Amino acid sequence: MSNPEELVFPTHKERFEDRRKEGEHRKLQDEFFDHSTLLAISRLMSQGEFDSIDYPISTGKEGGVFRASGAAGFRAVKVYRIGNAVFRRIPAYALEDLRREASERNYGRLVAAWTRREHTMLQRMTDAQVRVPQPYGRLRNVLVMEFIGTEELPAPPLQEAEVEDPAALYHELVQQMHRMTHDAHLVHGDLSPYNILWHEGHPVIIDVAQAVSSEHPQARALLARDTANFARYLKRLGFDVGPEEFFAAAGGESVGPKET
Repeated sequence: MSNPEELVFPTHKERFEDRRKEGEHRKLQDEFFDHSTLLAISRLMSQGEFDSIDYPISTGKEGGVFRASGAAGFRAVKVYRIGNAVFRRIPAYALEDLRREASERNYGRLVAAWTRREHTMLQRMTDAQVRVPQPYGRLRNVLVMEFIGTEELPAPPLQEAEVEDPAALYHELVQQMHRMTHDAHLVHGDLSPYNILWHEGHPVIIDVAQAVSSEHPQARALLARDTANFARYLKRLGFDVGPEEFFAAAGGESVGPKET
């Protein structure tokens, strides 16, 4: 097998405009692509998930999302960092599930479990026709998903987009959240304008790893928080909807533990 480091941002002259750009890519490679991650990417490439990684879409303390290209078109490749930065933002209820799979001291296994969890949540939502990136392959801390955007640009977060019809956005959010609670039987738990993409005039929900069952003891409170966040956001756009009305429209009355 060729050097795994050459699989990410290969140092061919035609791939870089100048030495500065090559230096930026090398920095990204050092930050996100340790040897085990490079081996996972190599394996996913050999499985036909994508052929090359093009550029970063977004990066943060927990990981980064990169656009990739292949025979089937573009893909989004999410790479979680191996370390405790990922777990500083994981809510306690989700961390409880991960502890059943690995010790908190085993960051590699925990991150792999978190990656698998996000893949599972995306698939459940896809099956329920919730508008999310379709999941494809995964291995260790690497998740391959549908790329949301155009050939020129990735879709922006809703927070950075221009929404011409906030009333239509509200009705779409209600539809998507209702499908999530009633058909996927999930509550996102961390929904905001920062983790919804705006593509071709429609919202696409992302960052779903922390989603919980709609029967979870905290599901009702989490959905109430999600809908309250968006009620405030929509009000800033000029569409006034109360958080209680939004909560009820999204199916909130049926969320929570079932009585026995």
